[in-house]
Amino acid sequence: MRVAIIGTGYVGLVSGACLAELGHDVVCVDTHTHKIKLLCAGVIPIYEPGLEKLVKQNMAAGRLRFSTSFADSIPDAEVVFIAVGTPSAVDGSVDLQYLEAAARMIGEQLTDDYVVIANKSTAPVGTTERIAHLVSERRAAVFDVVSNPEFLREGQAIADFLSPARIVVGSSSSRATEVMLRLYAPIDCPKLVMDQKSAELTKYASNVFLATKLSLINEMSHICEELGADIEAVAQGVGLDPRIGKDFLRAGIGWGGSCFPKDVLAMKKLGETLGHPMPIVNAALTMNQLTRHRVIDRLTQELDELVGKTIAVLGIAFKPHTDDTRESAAIEIMRLLRERGVSVRAYDPIAVVHPAHHGFEVVHAATPYAAAQDAHAIIIATEWDEFRALDLALLKRVMLGNVLMDARNLLQPELAQQHGFRYLRIGRKIE
Repeated sequence: MRVAIIGTGYVGLVSGACLAELGHDVVCVDTHTHKIKLLCAGVIPIYEPGLEKLVKQNMAAGRLRFSTSFADSIPDAEVVFIAVGTPSAVDGSVDLQYLEAAARMIGEQLTDDYVVIANKSTAPVGTTERIAHLVSERRAAVFDVVSNPEFLREGQAIADFLSPARIVVGSSSSRATEVMLRLYAPIDCPKLVMDQKSAELTKYASNVFLATKLSLINEMSHICEELGADIEAVAQGVGLDPRIGKDFLRAGIGWGGSCFPKDVLAMKKLGETLGHPMPIVNAALTMNQLTRHRVIDRLTQELDELVGKTIAVLGIAFKPHTDDTRESAAIEIMRLLRERGVSVRAYDPIAVVHPAHHGFEVVHAATPYAAAQDAHAIIIATEWDEFRALDLALLKRVMLGNVLMDARNLLQPELAQQHGFRYLRIGRKIE
């Protein structure tokens, strides 16, 4: 099938490459000329394992191309995806300016041929209706708008697209439904067809549920630290209950990234608009902030005074296998440390702190050991596999202090203690 995707960000680029891999003829279109030039040259502007290879092999096969021309991309398409950013506005609602601009551009380019417009951008309930209205304002064409939310995990996006747990299609048109099911026919998974509003809400409900589950296990980890229980044993015991499941029960320093924070805020705002206080959503947000402050409190307890101290933070990205730093807990902890007069040095295999974006700068070290040089404490903030294999003897040797805060529970406590560390874990009592 002929497919056009508006937007070459994370969702658009992964979706385009994967749909081409399924055998469809895909063009990804974007207004950012420089980005399109890079993509045409085979340069991938984001880091996602396996994506560069997938893009290049489908470009070589003639199934994937990139363009800045809506006039050359949309008229021939059978399905036009919208995959543009929908960031949070200042009040927590969803900023739809990019999505609305995309809808207007689609309307300007439609022909008399039937087309399905599929929205992959996470957007409030009722957005498909808004898209249909904006398209119709530009042209009285024959089209349907469906909601087709994405469920891609950064670092595992290709597998999630090609082998998903489910595909959700929100459609009120049997004709549009048939087109979407034909598009996804090569993928063997449950395909749920529902109304557009239910599909839009499914995306938000999924992310809010997962964020809440993480907030709950982090809250339990704080109780474990006070009582002397082990959060990993608790999580295992809880996760084996099939009604709960083991995923998203790994305690840490809170959730971040491009989806959970803005989607939870959007649900909070929606509830307020509807007159519903959303107590569970609000609790998840509150707990997520408390989890970051808990790290600072424990370090203060260990070091007595943070002012003038040097602390190394290992990990900048919000999760491993990505360079995404949006709403990263590691960056929030760095900000809190700097506010308390701490000198911060950071190391990450891929990600960096951008002063213009994050509002502050830190010293970026070339290795974990360079970051730890003369540090009073170390925080392991991102779950990179590299940190599981740290040379603890070398790490301890280059430090001034001996506090190692393993905020991802990657190391063996006994081994860390044998090397002379005052070893702190998440969800274990401070001894």
